[in-house]
Amino acid sequence: MAVSARAPRQRTIRVNALAKLNLSLRVLGLRKDGYHELRTVFQSVALHDSLAFRPVASGLRIRCTDPACPTDRDNLVWRAAEELWAAARRRGPMPGVSIRIVKRIPMQSGLGGGSSDAAAALRALIALWRVKLPRHRLQEIAARLGADVPFFLHGGTMLGLERGDVLIPQHDLNRAWSVIVVPSFGISTADAFRWWDQRRGGGPALANDLEQPVAAHYPEIARLVHDLRIGAVQAGMSGSGSAVFGLFDRRDAAAQAARHLSAAGRRVFITRTVGRDEYARLSRATRRASS
Repeated sequence: MAVSARAPRQRTIRVNALAKLNLSLRVLGLRKDGYHELRTVFQSVALHDSLAFRPVASGLRIRCTDPACPTDRDNLVWRAAEELWAAARRRGPMPGVSIRIVKRIPMQSGLGGGSSDAAAALRALIALWRVKLPRHRLQEIAARLGADVPFFLHGGTMLGLERGDVLIPQHDLNRAWSVIVVPSFGISTADAFRWWDQRRGGGPALANDLEQPVAAHYPEIARLVHDLRIGAVQAGMSGSGSAVFGLFDRRDAAAQAARHLSAAGRRVFITRTVGRDEYARLSRATRRASS
């Protein structure tokens, strides 16, 4: 009797990459290494990208649902794979991996989507390749990829110092609903800091020192923050923009603000804050078999 051969089932690693808000962002000056000295409070929210990692015969392949997302080495996920394989010190070239990114976190929005994807890639590939690394080595890899990538290994509410990569855990923020409004334009992080360099020392202090320089070029930022402050516990621009956010005690109040701010060209999200323990659960790499 002939026995039909069944193709081996491949293991696929799936992981979520959660966004962040900067509840505050103070720019303290320019460092000798060319970066800016920061004091920022990071906060995780439930808005997330979804990534799937599947072994293939050879090569690294990235596909993304957002056509603007790079699928080569300009994507931090690619660089995360290279860094992790080098740190693993195994023989031979990096194994082939197919990576699919379902992009929900808007790009150039100050919500950390690219950095969170990179941290998610480290978690997923550690599971896929069965790599064992000390925690401090993983932190070093993350910091080389980007100043806020280390935060996405932890999540919750964190104080970030120096470049933002020296982290001090804080008491998790009480759960709040967040309305995130992303205008039709994105903001380059390099541009935002350059505009701050040109204006530093001027104007009243805000929770985010980059907000005024960015709003000087994009006045819609200031208008959105003003509108969100009506009813929100806190409102401001996240990171280098262009996203602005408001925190609300109640979901119905958040929904009302979201309806008010919806307009052509804008993306409006209602999400919620996520504490460190929940972040660990939501961002855990999970293994599934696929044919």
